[in-house]
Amino acid sequence: MLSEVLEIRCKAALNRVHGMHFEWSLNPYTGCAHRCTFCYVRGFERRADRPSDHRYGQVVRAKTNIAEALRAELSRPSWKRDAVVVGPATDPYQPAEGRYRLTRACLEALAARRNPFSVLTRGTMIVRDLDVLVEAAGRAEVDVTFSLPTLDPEIWRRTEPGTPPPRQRLRALSRLVAAGVNAGVGLAPLLPGLSDRPEQIAAVVRAARHAGATHLWGSLLNLRPGTREHFLACLARDWPEQLPRYERLFAGRSFLPASAARALGDQLARVRRRYPLREETRIEPPREAEQLALRV
Repeated sequence: MLSEVLEIRCKAALNRVHGMHFEWSLNPYTGCAHRCTFCYVRGFERRADRPSDHRYGQVVRAKTNIAEALRAELSRPSWKRDAVVVGPATDPYQPAEGRYRLTRACLEALAARRNPFSVLTRGTMIVRDLDVLVEAAGRAEVDVTFSLPTLDPEIWRRTEPGTPPPRQRLRALSRLVAAGVNAGVGLAPLLPGLSDRPEQIAAVVRAARHAGATHLWGSLLNLRPGTREHFLACLARDWPEQLPRYERLFAGRSFLPASAARALGDQLARVRRRYPLREETRIEPPREAEQLALRV
């Protein structure tokens, strides 16, 4: 499904983030053509009175002046070259990037200022910008994470309908690592009863290791209002036998308890010991939606 792209202008490029492991985010687009059923940003869309159901992703907003705004913000005397995470609220390498090249322009601006940054994506278009990433990595700390929660083709097809296949993401990861760019895998999010079995997680970790991943982390599903309704409707359509379990697990809550995060962390650590990477595995703890403060 092709998305309609609306050109907009932003007042600021960098967003201050609270309650996360990073302080600054950068999102060249609003809305995402990848249309992942579990995407937590659907919750933000609902709060902004925009569609969070099956219509999410039909409209993508391209912030056409974001690189200009970013360059101005990076040149301020008050800016301390803090690390910036690119794409935590919408994929920076969704199809619109092929035309607008906003993400590339932002990476060029960050590289020119020797500013550290991380990129989060499910998109393989990032290999187009390998030259910029290599240049930036020679000037500051740079890393890329490919979100890759499963290798199962059926789960991928039904839950991430607009994304490149998992194996293509791994090939893109290999190209980045071969060029000297730190690139790893985020098993995000793992879905109870669908993609969280030990053998499924081990398969992803083995594939990440084979691709040369330099880091690995995992996170759990969260079902805030906006995401919850759409995800459960898709679950009822595709895996109706799982619906009662999810209604029980997420009754009165958006996040699974901290004990679930610890259990996942332990499981990833065990697999990590069997298939070691060059960096340590980590688990992203559950956090309240309101703490994200990502301006999308």
